Amino acid sequence: MSKSGVLPPWLVLDPLLRGWLLEDIGKGDRTTNSLLKADVTLGSAKWVAKAPGVIAGLPVAARVFQLLNEKVSFVAVADEGAFCEMGQVVAEMSGSLDALLMGERVALNLAMRLSGIATLTNKYVERIADLPAHLVDTRKTTPGLRLLEKYATAVGGAINHRMGLDDAVMIKDNHIAAAGGIGEAITRIRSQIPYTLMIEVETETIEQVKEALEYHADIIMLDNMPVDLMRQAVQLIRQQDGRVKIEASGNVTLETIRAVAETGVDYISSSAPITQSKWLDLSMKIS
Repeated sequence: MSKSGVLPPWLVLDPLLRGWLLEDIGKGDRTTNSLLKADVTLGSAKWVAKAPGVIAGLPVAARVFQLLNEKVSFVAVADEGAFCEMGQVVAEMSGSLDALLMGERVALNLAMRLSGIATLTNKYVERIADLPAHLVDTRKTTPGLRLLEKYATAVGGAINHRMGLDDAVMIKDNHIAAAGGIGEAITRIRSQIPYTLMIEVETETIEQVKEALEYHADIIMLDNMPVDLMRQAVQLIRQQDGRVKIEASGNVTLETIRAVAETGVDYISSSAPITQSKWLDLSMKIS
């Protein structure tokens, strides 16, 4: 199992975390503030997995609590990316009870969401673990959560596709229609982008694959192709230009991913690990 997920720096994440805390706390935690004085009553708690799955997001959870009180101690008992059984303790924390109680929901929500993504991602990855193809994610992410959701797919064993519209060129069907063809789209775009950017083209037919090859696309996506047609396209690309990377996409499921990988593609992109994942149930218990 991959544990290669790398979090962005806190300089990037802190504004997001602060915003989510402000959304939940509002003008103040009526319950906690009425019961406890800030930074006075100390206590400890533990997080327990209520279902089996891959753990992701514990460093983010720790940061949530520490933004409320920097003295809070958060110890990850489970490694990031580890598979945990139901009933297993995954983290222990101690410090001001007001910070633990106020941060509980935001921290748990994030860890449960990210762990759910990592868990489903790992199921997809395991289906093709003995084949050369790699699973990659997509831009179908929850607004505001992209950085963390893509981090979770990496923890689960996938490779991140582009993070946004600015870090790679992907010419999709609507771009092709707007430009009047694949060749015209590649020509116009290549004249305006930095030379370091790669160009990926989405294709649906063998004719489009041939055009993408003619105009020297760097990556060719085989979109929603039947497996037999995909295999033909892979053979054609390999014969004509060995440098071109091949990506398969479109309605990839746990049942179909292996057949897609066996066609010889380099990458298989799927939104399912993010869009179809179920939160992994975690619970916090105050000692």
